[in-house]
Amino acid sequence: MDTERVVVQQATTANSPIKQRVILILVLLVTLLIAYLDRVNISVLVADETFLREMGIKGDAVAIGSLMSMFLFTYAITNAILSPLGDLWGPRKVMALAIVFWIVSCIYGGLVSSFAGMIAARCILGLGEGMHWPMQMKFVKNWFPPQERARANSTWLIGLTAGPALAMPFMVWIIGEWGWRVSFFALAGIGVIPLFLIWFLTADNPRESKKISTCELEYIEAGLKSEAESLKQQASESQSTWENWKGFLFNFDYWLCVIFYVFSSSAWWGLATWIPSYLKEAMGFTWSSMGFWANAPYAAGIVALIAAGYLTDKIERKSTLGVLHMAGGAVGIYFAAHASGQVEAALYLVMAVSALLIGLPGHWSIIQKVVPAKALGAGSGFESCLGSLGGAITPVVVGYFINATGSYVGGLMCLVAFCSIGAVAMIMLWIRKV
Repeated sequence: MDTERVVVQQATTANSPIKQRVILILVLLVTLLIAYLDRVNISVLVADETFLREMGIKGDAVAIGSLMSMFLFTYAITNAILSPLGDLWGPRKVMALAIVFWIVSCIYGGLVSSFAGMIAARCILGLGEGMHWPMQMKFVKNWFPPQERARANSTWLIGLTAGPALAMPFMVWIIGEWGWRVSFFALAGIGVIPLFLIWFLTADNPRESKKISTCELEYIEAGLKSEAESLKQQASESQSTWENWKGFLFNFDYWLCVIFYVFSSSAWWGLATWIPSYLKEAMGFTWSSMGFWANAPYAAGIVALIAAGYLTDKIERKSTLGVLHMAGGAVGIYFAAHASGQVEAALYLVMAVSALLIGLPGHWSIIQKVVPAKALGAGSGFESCLGSLGGAITPVVVGYFINATGSYVGGLMCLVAFCSIGAVAMIMLWIRKV
């Protein structure tokens, strides 16, 4: 590090005590929050009769579910094919490109006049967001020492629940006042915010940042070096890509994490797709009250996620909350499906959604531990691909059982079964003291 850079860094530190990794994690939070606004707007739209009539899918639960499923299917494929770009080009450039795709998809979605066109818009969104998720992981791995990662993960993961929490009432308001097309154009405009933040306020790693202090840089690099030495993952420059990939492909703990994530994602996206419709159609909520109660589970989930992040950093077995994650989801969904009253059903959904968040900080901490640093983009992207494929199938499966039985109960019970399978994987990790 040259003398001029040291002087600049010292001056920056004196004038601005804010740590750069704090700024980074807040940028990642905002980015994920807006990503989830784009993802779940369709959940509100499928409760809007005007949208369903114009798309020609009113009363067809399988077609309705496919709007989320096709997004997730494209998202999954993109995870598998394009996520290694983060290891080659760095997360900053790849994430910026991903956000451009989000904006394009929203503009196009607001212009289409057919169901096929809406499917295409959802696939464009899946293409962009499939590149985005692994980049969040790459940023955290590069910028945070291991003892801070669970809290860092829980912070940016707030966007996962804050996005739907904001999207539900916001979309209900926008659609109610101006119609469903305006909701897409509004999201396209909002998408410019994370694009600006990522491009101007982040760097691929601490050493490339022009604003980081010498003290913070040394602290981060010392933590990363200690981790590499303890895990014997100080890879040489000549190590092949295959050698890095073998570090996770032949790791049993990694595959247990994959099983957990696949079935957790399935339960999550099943709920995210059908909560508004379930509350409005099955439980008889009005349009305005549906917006409030559809928001409540995600608002409560923010609190649960923050608490889980701090608690996970203090627990040696990071899988502990993962067990509660799946068990709580199963219990909440089961009783929501069999509830007799509106408020009772909504409160059980609050329990289910909150539970389906608390194991995520620990899960990502395990992934960041068991996957070699140089393969983290590929390893997390591959897992995200499989999780998204599980999530892609689920909305259609739930829709099939709704059509077949004439009731939401059958579809929701599928989600209970998925949670039970994920719980078994996390129990095995807990037994293995992970």
